[in-house]
Amino acid sequence: METYADWLRARGDDDLRALLSARPELLAPVPADLTALAARAATPAAISRALDRLDRFHLALLEALLVLPAPVEAGALAAALEAAPDEVEAALGTLRRHGLVWGEGPLATAPGVRQGLPHPAGLGPPVQEVFAGYPAERLGALVTDLEGAAPRGFADSHRLLRRLAELLADPGALIEDAGPDARAALEQLMWGPPVGRVADARRPVRIGTATTPIEALLARGLLAAEDDRTVTLPREIALHLRGGRLFQDLSATPPPLGPAPGGPQPGPRREDMVVRAAAGEAFNAVRLTEELLERWGLDPPPVLRSGGLAVRDLRAAATLLDVPEWKAALLAEVAYAAGLLTRSGDLDGEWLPTPAYDLWLMRDTPGRWTELARGWLKSDRAAGLAGERDDRDRLINALSEAMVRGSAPSVRRTTLEVLAGADRGVVVDADALRVRVAWLRPRRGGPTRDRLLGWTLREAAVLGLTGFGELAPFARDLLNGDDPEPVLEKYLPAPVDKIVIQADLTAIAPGPLVTELARELALAADVESTGGATVYRFTAESLRRALDAGRTAADVTGLLTRHSATPLPQPLTYLIDDVARRHGHLRVGSLSSYVRTDSPATLDEILADRRSDPLRLHRLAPTVLASSLHRAELLDAFRAMGLAPVAESPGGGVIVTRPDAQRSDPPPTAEIVRVRPGETADDTMISAAVRALRAGDEASRHGAEQARLRADAPAGDPPRSPAMATIERLRAAVERGGRVWIGYLDQQGQASSRIVEPVRVEGGFLTGFDATRAAVHRFALHRITGVSELDDPAT
Repeated sequence: METYADWLRARGDDDLRALLSARPELLAPVPADLTALAARAATPAAISRALDRLDRFHLALLEALLVLPAPVEAGALAAALEAAPDEVEAALGTLRRHGLVWGEGPLATAPGVRQGLPHPAGLGPPVQEVFAGYPAERLGALVTDLEGAAPRGFADSHRLLRRLAELLADPGALIEDAGPDARAALEQLMWGPPVGRVADARRPVRIGTATTPIEALLARGLLAAEDDRTVTLPREIALHLRGGRLFQDLSATPPPLGPAPGGPQPGPRREDMVVRAAAGEAFNAVRLTEELLERWGLDPPPVLRSGGLAVRDLRAAATLLDVPEWKAALLAEVAYAAGLLTRSGDLDGEWLPTPAYDLWLMRDTPGRWTELARGWLKSDRAAGLAGERDDRDRLINALSEAMVRGSAPSVRRTTLEVLAGADRGVVVDADALRVRVAWLRPRRGGPTRDRLLGWTLREAAVLGLTGFGELAPFARDLLNGDDPEPVLEKYLPAPVDKIVIQADLTAIAPGPLVTELARELALAADVESTGGATVYRFTAESLRRALDAGRTAADVTGLLTRHSATPLPQPLTYLIDDVARRHGHLRVGSLSSYVRTDSPATLDEILADRRSDPLRLHRLAPTVLASSLHRAELLDAFRAMGLAPVAESPGGGVIVTRPDAQRSDPPPTAEIVRVRPGETADDTMISAAVRALRAGDEASRHGAEQARLRADAPAGDPPRSPAMATIERLRAAVERGGRVWIGYLDQQGQASSRIVEPVRVEGGFLTGFDATRAAVHRFALHRITGVSELDDPAT
């Protein structure tokens, strides 16, 4: 087989489906043919993502292929890795499925892998490669010092490099001669990375003039100067120091997951406690998110000019929810990731709920939690960064772009998958978890990953994915792509539509309330305490809030009567009637502002009150006052005086304020949710892509016209059908896996016939394999003029 593309072409359809399933980024968009697929799979970005998915053993095997002299056989790999032959064969099979190793005889790495692993096994380049940039004079001086005599003949660089490689093949004596300090410097680079930083690395130095350990190493060729500030340890020197080993402590199996010290004993009771604790946190996360967005819908915080949420607004949100600031930041970030929150504009905007929030409120609690959990799992934003400082010592604000960390979704999923793999009832030790994650994803290590892992555990507990450190069953369903709602619903308290109203003007909700009652009660009363039951308190201010939102005294009384388990207490009915009687007695407008009433005596009382002096009021008529203050300021001032005014429009109507009055669609430059490309692809989409690749390959060999003729489009005009019938027929074709004949209008309005094997119908588009174009294509549903089913099913 001559090339990587030829090898891919010779693979079976099942092998290609396995490749595309393991590396779904190769499908966006579907390549034209297998040659294009081979080129895309070898790009730096595609290679980097593929390498990031490998665990420590698979990555070590790939690095060994780059280091060992070609041709490499499986037996040589097993010896180099100190692994069993069956373990090596299984790992090679995985690398072949991922398209990173190819060839049936001598093994070879895919194009681009060598560039993606610049220092395989932590080793630098061989002597002849690392010293290739040295001038002939410098190479001659090195060989002279090592041999004790100048080389004979013409100073040819290639000959000098070969001789230098021979002299450094057994560097033991040279290392001992350089001294213990020099050896210690080499041991710092021994296991990689093999590069170091020194000043003036290219300075001319000989063995007789070397005064420092670094100069002693440079003079003996034990270090090579890459540039003025970088030195590299040659591969032969590192292997000698390692004793010929490529890796240390390499295992083909992942490290064990030990239980946390003093952890609980597993058992049925323990499992029930875990799922109930997680469900309780899930319910609490949904409740707090709703409470936060309800408040921001009424009183939205501004967007900072640099983006994000101001510290004072985050602190106010934490106070409102009675949670730490990091938890308030997490809830805001999750709402943003789930598409429930956005900024209203690029400049001088506000953080507001989106229209999707109103749809979210209509779902039950398990459905709401599922949206939040999926948004958190896929988002590339790290809520734990809120309040910290970046590398320029600038504050990182919640909801700002500085919260983005590209590795966050990968670390979250990997961490939760490790927890899912632990034995039931076992709380995994945090250190063991870090070691396991480091083995599974060795390329993205360091302090950032450790911090993301710690934040993942903390956030998973807050959002209800874990209980007492163990993954909940419904969270396992979420990770596996299944529906978590049925399992979660079993452990959530059923919503209630009855409350207990007491004579002390409080109401007790014995559990979560149905959505309508919860919103109305939050409008007419203030939450006094939460827990197993929620205590609400009715006050004049809370009732005025309901009346300001357009409710009447009869509406409030009727609502409470319908949902109260006991008759309404007389003190509450008196309070409602008294507030309603005084509500709207005053009306405030803008002149800047004016005040009018039907009772001149009321205005006399206001003007006689000393608290009205800062309002700069003057009388325009017996029943009208004017002020230079804005209407909102005047309303707040009168309410502080114990009055109950309402806002009035210029036409004399009452301005009704509603909790959901402020919503914002995301601006064109802002994303509601920012997620990484998916780690999985739909099986039907993969199968369609394989057919398109095969057809594209055939078209490139035999011509596109022949491929179109093979589609066997029926004669006659394109079909026509009603819009609803079109969608129904397309969905039926998706379910049965059949082919359809569609009429399609292009952007110029020209009609054409297409033979399509539908894959999915969603978001206003049909995605399927277009047999007339030999490619996977997306068709806008509104441009499809009609659908006609074909007798033969797709094969």
